[in-house]
Amino acid sequence: MPLTDVTATPLPQLPPRRADSHKGDYGRALLIGGSRGMSGAMGLAGMATLRSGAGLVTLAVPRGIQDVVASFEPSYMTHGLTDDRGHLAAPAADEVLTLAANATAIALGPGLGRRPVLTEIAARLYDEIDKPMVVDADGLFALAERRGVLTQPAGPRILTPHPGEFARLTGQPYDPSQRAEAAAKLARGEAATGEAASTAGNHPTTVVLKGHHTVVTDGQRYSINQTGNPGMATGGSGDVLTGIITALLCQGLPPFDAARLGVHVHGLAGDLAAADIGEVSLIASDLLDYLPAAFQTSA
Repeated sequence: MPLTDVTATPLPQLPPRRADSHKGDYGRALLIGGSRGMSGAMGLAGMATLRSGAGLVTLAVPRGIQDVVASFEPSYMTHGLTDDRGHLAAPAADEVLTLAANATAIALGPGLGRRPVLTEIAARLYDEIDKPMVVDADGLFALAERRGVLTQPAGPRILTPHPGEFARLTGQPYDPSQRAEAAAKLARGEAATGEAASTAGNHPTTVVLKGHHTVVTDGQRYSINQTGNPGMATGGSGDVLTGIITALLCQGLPPFDAARLGVHVHGLAGDLAAADIGEVSLIASDLLDYLPAAFQTSA
């Protein structure tokens, strides 16, 4: 299927904020993840969601790390889920489904961890939550273990794999010379055999194939991002991107537009940070400090 390159078209923009607006007008973000030893991933994602304009942000995490996650930032809320020694336990899936009923957009995966029960939880949430959902990190690992659910999402989905995660999701070796085409096939729900999945058209899937000049595609069109630098190759950078895109979904941008603008702003924050402190010393939390300037520059 021919792909339309929209790289040169103007970036999507958030609508201006009305003078009489309130926090409920900018969406309710629900982020799901975290585990003992990886609470910071959820903290970064939650703070990025706030800095990117979501009205209300809730982090649903294992109860055993709730206090740690809450300590990072007073502006988001936390919800403790049933856990098993610092990881989500099976009953957490039902708890998340209840929380998701009031959410505008969902993020799944930062710091989630890797266990068979987590694979089952992630697959169920992907299959049953009808709200727009961003899936990253260990959420993608879980989906790769249950590849069949990729063609059966209950709502719009944005997948944000790096090349290694992409190879696991597709079951094919990663070929950097065919990034856009391969990402588009995943977005269309085509199996590793190349046969289109019968359910692929039910809900749109957008793929953000991360790396130098990140590819964003919804299966029919694609964009090559022009921002970012090697200093962003550091732990937690992807968690920040997850939060940015989730916040843009909360504010009403369609998935492809939210992903495209989110990737641009994320990379621009990295460029602004690198210009001040250098690529070597850049860490993921620096991106949070430069998000306001990145959004102002992108407006």
